[in-house]
Amino acid sequence: MMNSDHIIELFEEVGMLTGQMLAAAQEADWDRLTVLESSCARHIAVLRGTPAPPLPPACRGRKVALIQKILADDRAIRDLVSPWMAELSRRISNTGTERKLQRAYGGV
Repeated sequence: MMNSDHIIELFEEVGMLTGQMLAAAQEADWDRLTVLESSCARHIAVLRGTPAPPLPPACRGRKVALIQKILADDRAIRDLVSPWMAELSRRISNTGTERKLQRAYGGV
């Protein structure tokens, strides 16, 4: 079982990672964003998979603040990534359509 200090440390690491993820998204550094997201997911898996003791009030307040920061970063990342993902999806769809037309009508 984790102690409260370790739990807060993990949340702080997740908060740091989401901040770095936001910076990567702002810079359109999708490769770095992917690497950071994997690291963040590992930290979250540890938090989810380990029973945690009740936190003292000071730690609870810190945990709430960290969760709010993580959620705000996540929202900002999604706002930045969504248009890029939509454009990527559009391009993939267009490429698929072009291939189908090429197969159907050949090199007309």
